Amino acid sequence: MITKRIIPCLDVKDGRVVKGVNFAGLHDVSSPPDLAQFYSSCGADELVFYDITASSEGRRLFTEILRETARRVFIPLTVGGGISDVADFERVLSCGADKVSVNSGAIARPQLIREAAALYGDQCVVLSVDVKRVDGAFHVFARGGRDDTGMDAIAWIKRCVGDGAGEVVVNSIDTDGVKKGFDLEMLAAVCEAASVPVIASGGAGSIGDFITLFKTLPKVDAGLAASIFHFGEVKIADLKAEMARNRIPVRL
Repeated sequence: MITKRIIPCLDVKDGRVVKGVNFAGLHDVSSPPDLAQFYSSCGADELVFYDITASSEGRRLFTEILRETARRVFIPLTVGGGISDVADFERVLSCGADKVSVNSGAIARPQLIREAAALYGDQCVVLSVDVKRVDGAFHVFARGGRDDTGMDAIAWIKRCVGDGAGEVVVNSIDTDGVKKGFDLEMLAAVCEAASVPVIASGGAGSIGDFITLFKTLPKVDAGLAASIFHFGEVKIADLKAEMARNRIPVRL
């Protein structure tokens, strides 16, 4: 049986890890390389590194910090932020990333996913989708959750998976940083539509939220969180031990 993955997320702004609520009110947390090394040594299955203002500021991702972060971790590293063409894929992979996450770049140029998958393989291409309810519908947001594209999130995910995205990270803007649980309704709709691994992001506030996620939606492959790990509210070893007690397959 495939084990469920636990993935800390480093949201990086101006070279520092930050965290906010509903994609706003950002506060400084730590150095990306230091925090990445900590997670690599304490049981995280993978790590995500997002340069969260690269797209909105129209610049390339910080490669120096990325290189140092990649040098200090020994688990798979997914990197995103400001990815707009296949040259960005090449640059990020050459800095030590294992997978590349694309969001706003794919919205601007949907063919990017097909191009990248053809060059690097589906397993390297991660679709990250920032989703928020608008009048009862799931809309895709761009530029770090700032702009409502008006696109239906489920239809967008189906299209991108068909084009070669090998994994989907679903970021719920509605639940981000609120710590009241994952957006199960949204995730259920995505799992129904997607034929590739789905990573749940946004809303984790306790160990129980992960247990509820994996028991309610067994098709979800991984749980991603930031602040509860950053501030020591949940220790990864404790979370995994509780998952094992609940017979959820996990790498201990």
